[in-house]
Amino acid sequence: MERRSTPLIEFDNVTIHREGVAALREVSFTVHAGQHTAILGPNGSGKSTLIKAVTRELYPRYPPPASRLRIWGREVWHLFELRALLGIVTNDLVETCVKPYSALETALSGFFGSIGIWPNHRVTPAMEERARAALEFFDMAHLAERPLTEMSSGEVRRAVFARALVHDPQALILDEPTNSLDIRAQREVRDSMRKLAAGGVTLILVTHHLPDIIPEIERVVTLRQGRIHSDGAKAAALSEESLAELFGVDVRVMEAGGYFHLW
Repeated sequence: MERRSTPLIEFDNVTIHREGVAALREVSFTVHAGQHTAILGPNGSGKSTLIKAVTRELYPRYPPPASRLRIWGREVWHLFELRALLGIVTNDLVETCVKPYSALETALSGFFGSIGIWPNHRVTPAMEERARAALEFFDMAHLAERPLTEMSSGEVRRAVFARALVHDPQALILDEPTNSLDIRAQREVRDSMRKLAAGGVTLILVTHHLPDIIPEIERVVTLRQGRIHSDGAKAAALSEESLAELFGVDVRVMEAGGYFHLW
C-alpha cells in the first residue's frame, strides 16, 4: 500500500497501564497524512501517555490482534528510520535542549538524536545546509551562532522546532508547544505552526490550551479519563457544552480570527 493512502497513525483498541492504573482505555482513532489534528484534554486525561505510546516509550497492554498501534501501517520501526518521517517536540525535549549550544548546533543535533554536537558526530556539508535551511524557515538564520541560553523562550522553542525539521519529516507531533511562554512567544510559536502547516507538514497538536489550536487544524479529538470523549469537527468539539463536559466546569468560549478562547 502506498504511504499516501496509509493512515499516518492508527490506535485500535489501545489500553496502556502506568503504575498499575489504566492511563489510556480502549482508545481508537486514525489520523491521515494532511489531516491536521488536535488532541485536547485536561491534565491527567492521557495525553502524555498517548505521546509516549507513539514514541515507543510505552506499549499497549494487550498484543495484536486484540490491540494495535501502527504508524504508516507498521507496528515495528527502527528509531532513526521513524524519526525521518515523524518529528516529535515535547516539553521534556525543550527543557533538555536549553544548554549553551548554539541554535545551529541544536538544529544539527536532530540528525544524531542528541542534545548538541559531540566530538564523535560527523557533520556533513549537506547536514549543515539542511540545518541552516530549517533555521531560516523559522526566521532564525541570524541567530544560528547564538547559544540557546542567551535566547528568549520563544526563540528556544523555534530552535527546537528546527531540530525536528532537519529530517524533512512528513508530520510533527507538538506537545503543549506554548507551555510557559509569554504572550509574544506564544504568538511566535503559533505563527511557526501555521508556516509548517502551509508547508505541507501534517501537525498533530497535543494540548489543553485552546488558543494553540491554529485555524489550519480542523479536527479535534478530546480525551477524558483515558478515553476518547469526542472526535470530530473543531466547531462541535469546542462548543461550550462539549468543553464543559470535558473539563467538568462551566465555561465560556469565544472564536476570533480562527482561534478559540476559553474562560
